[in-house]
Amino acid sequence: MTETVSAGRVAGVFGLRGELKVAATRIGADALKNGMTLTVTLADGTAHALRVRSLRIHQDRPLIAFDGYADATAAQALVGAVLSIPREAARLARGEYFDDDLIGCTLVDADSGAELCTVAGVEHYPAQDMLRINQATMVPMVREFVKRIDIAAKRITVALPPGLLDLSEAAEA
Repeated sequence: MTETVSAGRVAGVFGLRGELKVAATRIGADALKNGMTLTVTLADGTAHALRVRSLRIHQDRPLIAFDGYADATAAQALVGAVLSIPREAARLARGEYFDDDLIGCTLVDADSGAELCTVAGVEHYPAQDMLRINQATMVPMVREFVKRIDIAAKRITVALPPGLLDLSEAAEA
């Protein structure tokens, strides 16, 4: 089975011709193309492969229409669905990573080489992305702190200021 990544979510119907407003992820904004086939996963968990009949940008938001969904009534069934594309169709810029690749990486101290903790998740905020260590601890993904990311070795080398990472709390996560 081909691994997929989220390209966005169907936010609502637009107009009468079956177009849908898409809240695209950064990856989806770059990868969605007219004529491509993507996976649409509905709220009940059912997934369908659908071909993009048309794609255009309106007020900085993708509007997408699928084959077989010719009007607003039919398209309404897709509202709330998650759009996924094959991982290999996603283009990452230098220094960008898939969340799934960062989760499970070990944070390693740049000075001592000591393993500090494991990344449990990635949170996305307007100012910067954050590596979530546990419910209470996050590490900002900024160059000042994150020195090197080695996805193959599942290691992220960091230089953290004192007190940013409470190791006793991180060890419980």
